[in-house]
Amino acid sequence: MAKKYFGTDGIRGKVGDHPITADFWLKLGWAAGKVFANENHDIVLVGKDTRISGYMFESALEAGLTAAGVDTHLLGPMPTPGIAYLTRTLRAKAGIVISASHNPYYDNGVKFFSVQGTKLPDEIEEEIERYIDSPMTTVESAGLGKAKRVDDAAGRYIEFCKASVPTKLDFEGLRVIVDCAQGATYHIAPHVFSEIGAEVVAIGVEPNGLNINENCGATKPQKLAETVLAYRADIGIALDGDGDRLIMVDHKGEIVDGDELVYIIAKSKLEAKELSGPVVGTLMTNLGMEIALKKLGVKLLRAQVGDRYVMELLLENKGILGGEGSGHIICLDKTTTGDGIISALQVMAEMQNSGRTLHELKSGMTKYPQVLLNVKTKVKPDLNSDLIQNAVKDVEKKLGDTGRVLLRASGTEPLIRVMVEGQYEDKVTAYAEQLAEQVRKLTGA
Repeated sequence: MAKKYFGTDGIRGKVGDHPITADFWLKLGWAAGKVFANENHDIVLVGKDTRISGYMFESALEAGLTAAGVDTHLLGPMPTPGIAYLTRTLRAKAGIVISASHNPYYDNGVKFFSVQGTKLPDEIEEEIERYIDSPMTTVESAGLGKAKRVDDAAGRYIEFCKASVPTKLDFEGLRVIVDCAQGATYHIAPHVFSEIGAEVVAIGVEPNGLNINENCGATKPQKLAETVLAYRADIGIALDGDGDRLIMVDHKGEIVDGDELVYIIAKSKLEAKELSGPVVGTLMTNLGMEIALKKLGVKLLRAQVGDRYVMELLLENKGILGGEGSGHIICLDKTTTGDGIISALQVMAEMQNSGRTLHELKSGMTKYPQVLLNVKTKVKPDLNSDLIQNAVKDVEKKLGDTGRVLLRASGTEPLIRVMVEGQYEDKVTAYAEQLAEQVRKLTGA
């Protein structure tokens, strides 16, 4: 059945607009509690990022879970991957994350992790939705849930992150700038990198509830690049508001995106004979990464856009590494979900093992120019129509084997996304504009 509230990555929207309201989240907490409750008073973990509305939604979820007879363990500000880890190691019935990830402070959202530290299957989300749309009840007073704070949550996750790289590696002398995006990693990431021996300069570590992701972090790494140059640092690490994205900066101030980082990790694992299965990217993964991996004898599979789909394809094909250009990187040999800190540690470990700079490590992959244009449409067009497909084939013929074309309808807006990729930027730009204009004409834009 089609889900009413849950999207591909939980529920997300503007605070105050349904369903991102306190009354809905009270009902959501109760509904989740009804799904996860049993006679043993199993626990559910609740963590959040640093946006101001987190206080309100944390309280609403706690009240709903309590009414359903579930004990709530409150983690406070914690990265999304940290909540996934703690859900698994504390053997909680589920983990709930209050976060809108890379969105601005006035948005918020919720997503769930299973006891295995993975996203919930569709059937569980559908069961939660059925309870949301049913009358709310309260268990007998003797069966009400209790709530408590988990005081050592941050310390547990810090130790887990550090354990993802060998203790024999010496990071002393490595100067690292860490941008925590004024988000959930502000009290965790600097400790992880300093405790493995690196010299750390932390920025984006003064959250006030309103500045999360504001001109900082993985979505806007320009300030990080400037800081790397100013401090003559070896690398910069940019995380997003909930810590599941990673973008890095090399010592020259050049931004290294998720595609390049996945390539670096893949090559490292291949050389260490630790890579199994294909690498998984998305429809938007740069063609340069596919070509570079092919030279290594590594197959790239492309999933739909979204880390959920990357994960699904990894599991189907018994792979351990996948990611997106935006910085969602999944290392299944280390953890169960995308994790910015752990991904950064894998890159740093390769730097130390190889004795090469990040700039040198990324040089094995040449990114192809990629132009993405959004075409507004009046009606939802048929992208498989002969007229549109003929226009696509015309551009593909001009690109030959050194480029590709992708048309994709937005799932949330009346937009067609036109992407053209190839060796030469001027040609790619011209072809993209040509195709976008044809799409406008054919869709009545």
